[in-house]
Amino acid sequence: MGTKAEDAAPSPPGFKVRRTLPVGRHPLLGVFPGLDRLPPALRIESDPAKRARLFDETSVELVDQDMWMYVAPWEVPAFARRRGWEPVVAPNQDCIVVGAGHLRDSPAMILYLDIYHELCHVLQRRAGANLWEPGLSYVERRTEVDAYRFVIEEARSLGVEDAYLREYLRVEWISKKEHEQLLEAVGVPSAPRGRAASRS
Repeated sequence: MGTKAEDAAPSPPGFKVRRTLPVGRHPLLGVFPGLDRLPPALRIESDPAKRARLFDETSVELVDQDMWMYVAPWEVPAFARRRGWEPVVAPNQDCIVVGAGHLRDSPAMILYLDIYHELCHVLQRRAGANLWEPGLSYVERRTEVDAYRFVIEEARSLGVEDAYLREYLRVEWISKKEHEQLLEAVGVPSAPRGRAASRS
């Protein structure tokens, strides 16, 4: 974290993070107070009752691991065992797992985009989507593309530049080719030749 493009991003208006919470499970709004009243919350779920349920019933599990965020699966996905991934499992609950270091040290804009990205996944799963659809790469999953499109639109409404968005979308578990595929899928132009950046 902390590249020049990230440092140049604006702080999202009204976004609050309690960065010193201990490892463990917390209410979503206990970690991100007021998240349900920010403009993306109204866009992500327009129905007030459903929106209240989303933010009231979703929790955050802070873990002492070097990682970003993911929605805790209800059961361990088949591919996880093959890859040696041991996710937090939250049967029949909506829980977003967050690396404690990510919460404490990452720029506000990154956290802002990440948490709304994961809330998109919560809603997708509630609508019946498989967040770990077999046979598709990360950048081919409709759930990922749609969630990234949502937060990219929000970032642009705040004046975030394409260079920042390219870095945000350069996650370490995808290849350079997949990164270009993701950029195209969400409408972010590739970097000019000779320039490269990394989110990590």
